[in-house]
Amino acid sequence: MLEKITRIFHIKDLRNKILIVLAILAISRLFTAIPIPGIDPEKLKSFFSGNQFFGLMGVLTGGALSRLSIAMLGLGPYITATIIMQLLTMISPRLKEMYQEAGEQGRKKFEQYARIATVPLSMLQAFAFINLFKQQGVISSSLLPIELFTNIITITAGAMILMWLGELITQKGIGNGVSLLIFAGIVDRIPTQLWQTVSTWDPAKILSYFLFIITALIVIACVVFITEGQKNIPVSYAKRIRGNRMYGGASTFLPLRINQAGVIPIIFAISILLFPGMIANFLSGATSPALVNFAHILNSIFQNKIFYGFSYFVLIVVFTYFYTAVTFDPKNVSENLQKSGGFIPGIRPGINTSQYISYIINRITLIGAFFLGIIAILPMIIQGLTGIATFQFMIGGTALLIVVSVVLETVKQIKAQIVMRDYEAF
Repeated sequence: MLEKITRIFHIKDLRNKILIVLAILAISRLFTAIPIPGIDPEKLKSFFSGNQFFGLMGVLTGGALSRLSIAMLGLGPYITATIIMQLLTMISPRLKEMYQEAGEQGRKKFEQYARIATVPLSMLQAFAFINLFKQQGVISSSLLPIELFTNIITITAGAMILMWLGELITQKGIGNGVSLLIFAGIVDRIPTQLWQTVSTWDPAKILSYFLFIITALIVIACVVFITEGQKNIPVSYAKRIRGNRMYGGASTFLPLRINQAGVIPIIFAISILLFPGMIANFLSGATSPALVNFAHILNSIFQNKIFYGFSYFVLIVVFTYFYTAVTFDPKNVSENLQKSGGFIPGIRPGINTSQYISYIINRITLIGAFFLGIIAILPMIIQGLTGIATFQFMIGGTALLIVVSVVLETVKQIKAQIVMRDYEAF
C-alpha cells in the first residue's frame, strides 16, 4: 500500500489530478462555512437539533444547510434537475434518443439542459427555505424585498458554483465530482459525531457500543462485497479469415454488476422524500387553517418512522430498476456483440440474446435493489435496537454507501491510471 501511494506521487500527471481534487474539495468546504446575513445562531441550533427531517438533508449538503451558508442547497437542485431530465426520457422519444443514441454530443446537450433546469429549481428552493426559516424565527422577519432577492441570488449562485466544481473534478481530476463533493461533506461530519459520542459516553451501554462496532464492520464488508460483485456471462467469438490471417475463436465474458446503479437510487429517493417534508414545513406558517391542517397531516405522516422507512425502501428499489434501465440497454449490448462476431453459447444472436441479458440483469438487479434498500434503512433498525442515534450516518444508509462506493471507484481509477502508465513505459 505504501509503495502504491509513493508511486502515485511520483507520476506527475496523476499527482496533479489528485492535488486538483483536494484543492476543489477544500474550496467547496469553504463555501459551506460562509453564512447568509440575518441569522439568529441560537434559534438555528435549536431548530436543527429538534428536526429529524432537516438532519437527513444534511447528508446531501454536507452540513451547509445547518449553517445556512451560501451553499446551503448543496447539489440538491442539480440532482433534482438530473432526475427530472432522466424521467422525461421515458416520455419524450427525442430526449431518449439524445441521451442514449446521439453519442457524446447528445450527452453534452442533455447535461446542458440539466444545468439550465438547475437555476430555476435553485431559486425556488432558496425562496422556500428563506420563507420557512423566517416563519421559524431563524432569519429576521424584517427582510426588505431587495435583501430577500439578494439572498435568493446568492444561494442560487452557491448551488451553481458547487455544480461547476463537481464537473471540474470530473473533467480535470479523478473520480465523479458530484459523488466526491457529497463524500467530502459526509467525512467532514465524522469528527463532530465522534466527539459527540465520546462526550455522551455511557458505561451502561458498553454492550450496545460493542454490538454497534461489530455491526458496522459487517455492514462495510457487505457493502464492499455487493459493490464489487458481478455475474460473468460467457461470450465466444466466431473464427473469421481475412487474407492469410485468422481472427476470433477466443472466449471471454460479459461482466454484469449486481449493483449497476451505484448510489444514485438512494440519492434520487432522498431527493423525492425531501419534497413532502419541505412542503409541510413551508405550509405550516400559512394563514389558511386548511393549509395548516394539511401541513400537520403531511408532516405527521412522514415523521412516522415505519411509513418513512417503507417509502424509502420502495423508492430505492424502483429507482434502481429505473436507473439501470436508463443506463444499460440489453438491445445495444446484443447488437454490439453480433457486430463483433460474438455470441453467448447456447443463445441465438439478436433478439434472443437481448432477452437473455434482460432476464439476467432483472434478476441480479433485484438483489442489488433490495441490498441498497436494506442498507439505507439500516440506521433506523440499529437505532430502534440499540437506542444509539449518534453514529447512524456512519454505519449504514446513504453516507456509508457513498463513502464506500466513492472510495472504491476512486481507487479503481487511480489503479487504471497507474496501469496505463506502466503499459506506456513498457
